[in-house]
Amino acid sequence: MHLTRENSTRGTAVASERPMGLMPVGGGTTPAHGAARPAHTAALRVRAHDFLSLTKPRVLLLVLIATGLGCVMAAAALDVGVLGHALLGTALVAGGTAALNQYIERAHDAHMRRTARRPLPAGPLQPQEVLWFGLGLSLAGTVYLAVTLNLLTSLVGLAALLSYLVLYTPLKRRSGLCTLVGACPGAAPVLMGWAAVRGDLALEAWVLYAILFLWQFPHFLAIGWLYREDYARAGMRMIPAGDGSGRATFGLIQLTAQALVAVSFLPTLMGMAGMGYLGAAVLLGVGLLYVASQAASERSGVAARHLLRTTIIYLPLLFLCLGLFRTDPVAGWPF
Repeated sequence: MHLTRENSTRGTAVASERPMGLMPVGGGTTPAHGAARPAHTAALRVRAHDFLSLTKPRVLLLVLIATGLGCVMAAAALDVGVLGHALLGTALVAGGTAALNQYIERAHDAHMRRTARRPLPAGPLQPQEVLWFGLGLSLAGTVYLAVTLNLLTSLVGLAALLSYLVLYTPLKRRSGLCTLVGACPGAAPVLMGWAAVRGDLALEAWVLYAILFLWQFPHFLAIGWLYREDYARAGMRMIPAGDGSGRATFGLIQLTAQALVAVSFLPTLMGMAGMGYLGAAVLLGVGLLYVASQAASERSGVAARHLLRTTIIYLPLLFLCLGLFRTDPVAGWPF
């Protein structure tokens, strides 16, 4: 889920747009200022696009949705300023983590079709500038959260960053447990949103965390099945890479999808959301389980892609309904 460009044309396009310096005009040479400015602007746009793609904008959108939900669920009356600080700080930390991950995995990314066009393996950006970019975003986000919100929010973000880079990233080439480990920092944004408002991590925050934690398994295992050959080529020990029949992969998808649907009912049972949310959770859950069951029966790339799209639709809709039908944290009654 990254913004990419066709690298076969990138080098040619950028080269053709670079200023030529001095161009002959009327027998002499004069600076081609008119041509240089648009060429320079175009080159800057391409470069900005490359740096932006390092932050994985599509993944970042889901991260910010989860952060926003945490803020909404924790607040009796939502403070827009707090929400803005939480979103900006989390975006900086998450974007920096994504960039640093690509710096660490640049050699492996070059061996996979789905990642070979990223700015580092493709060549437009150099490792050192990506390293500094990632470190700068991560540090800025960590400090920003501590200064504008509270230390707990900053520490949760820092813990997610470190566990993702130090534990999950190297584990991908050592054990199939990497998906389990990676799901821990992957669910951290909802805790950051909650902590930004309340300054604590109450049981309700962990319920939201559990929903996001479990959602990652059917989502990422579907991706793993689609790109299992790529992962195997890069030496990554993802579960689908060594599961020729798909029995283990799709069995785990079904199991975690069932657990996800069951946990999605907890907000109503705990008084966090009203019956409107419960009805929506049931309907969405039935749809997810049906698609997961079909995928387990077929064990095909088409079925896995359908499941992937379903998970992308499921989570934002579930979170939207949770925010719409939440109960007042103070009064305890549904809106």
